[in-house]
Amino acid sequence: MGKLYIVRHAHAGSRGAGRADHVRHLSDRGDRQAKALRDDLVGAGITRLVSSPFTRCVETLVPLGLTLGITVETDRRLAEAQGSAGALALADELQHETAVLCSHGDVIPDLLEALVHQGVRFDDDLRWPKASTWVLSRNGNGFSKGRYLPPPA
Repeated sequence: MGKLYIVRHAHAGSRGAGRADHVRHLSDRGDRQAKALRDDLVGAGITRLVSSPFTRCVETLVPLGLTLGITVETDRRLAEAQGSAGALALADELQHETAVLCSHGDVIPDLLEALVHQGVRFDDDLRWPKASTWVLSRNGNGFSKGRYLPPPA
């Protein structure tokens, strides 16, 4: 059974009038965070990278994907305003993989709360700043515990 890494996208440019939010790119700070995430996760045995289709999420995983030789897949279930049901279903589909999911500041708290209700024990207070990671360990068919990794850089 693999682990599941839940990453909130790295720092992105500002939301602005006239800007389509789904194509917002990482800021310079976000680029540095994405590279630091790569350095933190490169040795974790990751076999799949799945991201929200929003540009900032994909860009968060690209450095890791390039280093590992893994293409970043996109899945609408990780997009903003999708809630936890789709993300939970995706996590179940990946139960035999060590995977990274990259999503947003509204999906991740919903996902973590849903996991709490399923009995997952978290070693740390629930939080989800940009570029932070939750590492979920599996026990049989479900998750047993989670631990928090603060944002790099």
